[in-house]
Amino acid sequence: MKKNKRLWKTGLGLMMAGIVLVGCGTSNEADSGKDEGINVGVLQYMEHESLSLARQGFLSEFEEAGYIEGENLTVDYQNAQGDQANLQSMSERLAGKNDVVLAIATPAAQSLANVTEEDPILFTAVTDPVDAGLVESMEKPNKNLTGTSDIVPIEEQIALLLSIASEAKTVGIIYNSSEPNSKIQADMAEKAIKDKGVAVKILTVTSTNDVQQVMTTLAQEVDAVYIPTDNTLASTMPTVGEIAMEYKLPVIPGSAEMVQAGALATYGINYSDLGRQTAKMALEIIKDGKKTSNMKVETSNNLELVINEEMAKALGIDPASIVIPE
Repeated sequence: MKKNKRLWKTGLGLMMAGIVLVGCGTSNEADSGKDEGINVGVLQYMEHESLSLARQGFLSEFEEAGYIEGENLTVDYQNAQGDQANLQSMSERLAGKNDVVLAIATPAAQSLANVTEEDPILFTAVTDPVDAGLVESMEKPNKNLTGTSDIVPIEEQIALLLSIASEAKTVGIIYNSSEPNSKIQADMAEKAIKDKGVAVKILTVTSTNDVQQVMTTLAQEVDAVYIPTDNTLASTMPTVGEIAMEYKLPVIPGSAEMVQAGALATYGINYSDLGRQTAKMALEIIKDGKKTSNMKVETSNNLELVINEEMAKALGIDPASIVIPE
């Protein structure tokens, strides 16, 4: 397993907003040695940095493999903006028209699975594909879906949190109660914290509108905060970061992008790399004729320690002191 360390020096108020584009074009005979063009559908659940980086990594890997959008690659990109009705209509739009379809996040994968049992679907940014009903098992999906899980090393992340907040008596956890993947991670984090003899305070939100108030309440009752790779919290990390700075509160989230947007540090996955890893699986289907039903679900090949230097200094913490506990 590859391990890296990165230091972020971004401003805490930086909102990493992606641009929603719908790819268009026609399938032309390839100039780069491919016999013909291919069609790729992409369904992204909502707009936030981690999911967008997974998409960008996926398409970058295709480009490096010689598939150029507008030449021998047509991409139909749909972003549901977190709306279930959008997911349904967009899934129907993509079904039956593409060589492979990429589903980014669990709701997108579930929506596509409900409209087609034939199209090869690659998912990414899905924490527990078995629990979500997307595959029968991680080793043998036995369905038209496979891909990459973004399950994070939660025990290691909690160890990192407690090494930074060594005097913490209570650790808070905040997540969206309607996101099953977040609940799974929150339960795992709660157990890991309690196993260390530290109390846990859990508060949940139902939408981005709740985050400021709930996070402010939590900040007044705990000594540190853990946040899963929750779509709602990931999209509001600048707000979380501002509150964390005000209350001098270390926040450890599930992903590197959440650190960049306002948390302190994490030991986790790189979503761009995860997207590339998913693309390699898709290319095996397109080029080698592999079947999703026989392709095991993969987890991240690359974990890294990521530190937001600006937040560390605001909290009076030396960034060099933040290391992965032995």
